[in-house]
Parts: sequence; C-alpha cells; structure tokens
Amino acid sequence: MKLGTFRSSALVLAGSLAAAAALAQNSGNQPSGPAGLNLPANPAFLTTADPAVRKATAIVNGHVITGTDLDQRVALVVLANGGNVPAEEMTRLRAQVLRNLIDETLQIQAAEAKDIKVEKREIDRNYEQYARSFNRSPAEFSAYLKSVGSSDASIKRQIHGEMAWRRLQSRQIAPFVNVAQEEVQAIIDRLNASKGQREYRISEIFLAATPETAAEARANADKIVQQIRQGGSFLAYARQFSEASTAAVGGDLGWVRAEQLPDPLAEAAQALPVGQVSNPIPVNGGYSIVAVQDTRQVLMTDQRDAILSLKQISIRPPAGTTEAQAGPLVQRLLRTVQNMGGCGRAEEAAAGIGAEVTTNDQVPVRELPGPLQDALLNLNVGQATTPFGSIDDRISVLVLCGRDDPGPNSGPTFDQVYAQLEEQRVNQRAQRYLRDLRRDAVIDYR
Repeated sequence: MKLGTFRSSALVLAGSLAAAAALAQNSGNQPSGPAGLNLPANPAFLTTADPAVRKATAIVNGHVITGTDLDQRVALVVLANGGNVPAEEMTRLRAQVLRNLIDETLQIQAAEAKDIKVEKREIDRNYEQYARSFNRSPAEFSAYLKSVGSSDASIKRQIHGEMAWRRLQSRQIAPFVNVAQEEVQAIIDRLNASKGQREYRISEIFLAATPETAAEARANADKIVQQIRQGGSFLAYARQFSEASTAAVGGDLGWVRAEQLPDPLAEAAQALPVGQVSNPIPVNGGYSIVAVQDTRQVLMTDQRDAILSLKQISIRPPAGTTEAQAGPLVQRLLRTVQNMGGCGRAEEAAAGIGAEVTTNDQVPVRELPGPLQDALLNLNVGQATTPFGSIDDRISVLVLCGRDDPGPNSGPTFDQVYAQLEEQRVNQRAQRYLRDLRRDAVIDYR
C-alpha cells in the first residue's frame, strides 16, 4: 500500500468514526460503561469482521489459505529481515507471500495427484534439523516462532511443499531429462583448458514473469534488492520468494565459471565484488537477482579450501558492562590463551576464568567471515586470534588446534558436472510445470 493511500484510508476511517459518534449523541445514545471508558450504550459496529474468525484469503482448487496462514508466513520474512520492513512495504510483501503460498499449495496438490506422499514423521524430522540450526530444540523453536507471530505449522507447511515438489520433480521430470556424455566431457575439457581462470560461488533469486506481469515482477525484484542491501538475509529471501528449484537451499548455485551462466548473469558475476548483490537482471522467463558469495581460480590450489580444527573460548560480560570495564576482561582472556600451552589445556584454562569452550574439528576456512579467514591462515597450531565480539553478548578468541591443507585441485568429477547439467534442465522444466499448474488452477481470492 502506498503511504498516500494509507493516509487517505485513515482519514476516511477517522471521518466515519466521528460521524458515528455524532449520530450516537444526537439520538440519545450517550456514552456509558466502566469508569474511564467512553462507550456508547448501544454500539453500532462499523464492520462485520470478527477477529476470532479465520477468513479465507484464497481458495486454491478447494484448499483454503487463511489470513492467519498469510500472517504467520509474513512474520517469518519480517523475522529474517531483522524485523525491519517499512510499513509502506507490507502490502507488497503480503501480496508476494500470498503468491508463494498459492504456488506451495499447487505443488503439494500436484504431488498428491501423482500419489506422492510426504509423511508427518519426515516433516517433523526436517523441522527438528531446522530448529537445531538455530541452536534450539523443536519445542524451544516452536515457542520462539509463536512469540514473533508465526508458528511451527507455517514452517512445516513450507517443508512439506519443498519435499513434495522435489519428489515430484524426481518422478515426473528428471527421468525425461537427457544429458549426453559428450556434453559432460566437453565441459570438463573446457575446465582443463581454463585452468587458472576465475570461478564464482553464486546465489540466485529468480522471479518468473510473463509479458503481462513483467512490470510487477520487476518492481518486486527491486524491493527485494533494496531490503537485502539494507541488511535482509539473501538466503531467507531466496527461500521465500525464489521460483527456482534452488530456493530450498537459499538460492545456492554452487561453484560456476562465467561461461556456464547465461550471459546477463555472467556479466553480473564478473562485475560484482564478493558479498554484493546485483540489481534485477532480465533473463528468459523473468528476473534474476544474484550475489557473489566467493571466488577462486579454476583447478588451482587455494589455502581457503583448508579444513581447520578450532576451539572457541568465550567470556560473557555481565549485563551493563561498559567499554572501560570490558578492557580488563579482554586482557585477562588474552593472557589466558597465551599462557595455556595450546589446545590440550583449553578447557582447564577457560574454567579458571569462567569462560566457555566450543570445539569444532571440521571448519572450512571459506565458511568463516573474511577477517577471521585471514587471521587464522596466518596462525600456527596452538596460537589464538585477537579477541573479537561484543560486550553485549560475548568476547571470544579462536584457537587453532589443527589444519588439513588442501591437496591439488583436480577439478569436478564427471558425475558432478553431469549432476549440475541435469539440475539446470530439471529446474527449467519445473518452472514450466508450475506455470502450467497456475494456468489451470481454480483460485478464488477473498
């Protein structure tokens, strides 16, 4: 809803309320009721809406999507965006989320029509993994979702839709996609010929569009880019809005070279700095938004492919700690790790200063924030990083306990290249399949 429209609606409502109050007074319907409340003796309701009734927002081939369903899914997007969605953007956001819910419903219905089932226990198992990724038990995560206006049912419905759609693609689309051995070998040959050239870790959000809906799709894409650049999660927006099959993995396309991408996406990948997001890019069938997550050289060894064994030692400052008060805590932590004699005594040393220790023996360097990558690659085993963190949460160091350096990079295998080509073609056919489902659906908006 545009801001001007919202203000006009508010003025109309205010005028209606004023008129109703004047009418009540002229007819002798004077305010009464509990002290402090200005209530008419015979209130005239201005709408028949009952907040306790879950009214349908859309009926998709007989399946009801309620306003509550929509509210709870919107809450997930707002949460992923740090709660920072301008009021004037909510109408557009709700419209986009409703389209996603309709597509999700069509995908589940299409799978069920082919007798493809997703068992409740499978959904619950995936939900548990999802909760664990937020360091919460399923019960804790459900309570948290409820506290922010969403629900576990909303996420489980999304999990259901993703699983059903993947299985439908595996049964109805993938068997009819052909990838020739010659095509795979040609790509491998080009990779070998391109040794030393740049390749990119790309994430994509794809919004489908027809000539009739192109303007609306472009406007939606512009708003998504704006929100991501203001701190929104690319992964979350990809999961909620992308119409590509990679939506379930946050839009991740994996490692690709420029020549493996459509020309418009290749140009964007080569121009974008790592960590940046593109403007909407017109492509066949709609618009794409891409982000470059990382870069490397084809078939070249890169130290950032090393796997580290780390211990994180953390101190939680008391609530209300000031910068000045935090100084001695930082120095105490630094002295402790310098004098503890390596990782073997980390737990003992941490206990002596009331610190916590977390261990992870399989940390890819590339998955760490850039500044920590540089710091850790310059350490010897047993050494620790400079303290980092926040006095409002925790102050930490990372201790390097081991490092597995990468071997020679022989490039992707035949099977990996085959799988990537197959995925691209399945994705294209899946988009056409969903377009046909939309075209044939009976959708009643309420």
